[in-house]
Amino acid sequence: MGGKNTIVMHNTCEDSLLATPLIYDLVILGELCARVQVKREGETEWESFHPVLSLLSYMLKAPLVPNGAPVVNALFTQRCAVVNLMRACLGLAPDNHMTLEHRFESTLAKLSSESEHANKKMRLS
Repeated sequence: MGGKNTIVMHNTCEDSLLATPLIYDLVILGELCARVQVKREGETEWESFHPVLSLLSYMLKAPLVPNGAPVVNALFTQRCAVVNLMRACLGLAPDNHMTLEHRFESTLAKLSSESEHANKKMRLS
């Protein structure tokens, strides 16, 4: 529609002043993740990130992850996931720690069904 959005920050104390760059980074990374779509080889539909953006946990105290995804508290690993996402957007190979299998709804559903199947096997044994 051609409109422009403006983010205005009013800081009333030093703590909120220090948080302003973090809020900007969260908004920018969230906007980028909303625009990224992937398609697997052999599939016809593009897929967006899971609505719970666990990539944002790099800038937050307590990471929130979708059901079935592991909680990653290691700051270095969280940072590598963000860096490797940027590398993937540029067409570069990831270094490590991207864990894309935990970032999309279709793969999370597949992983959870596989783990339920494995749990049933373990109970039967």
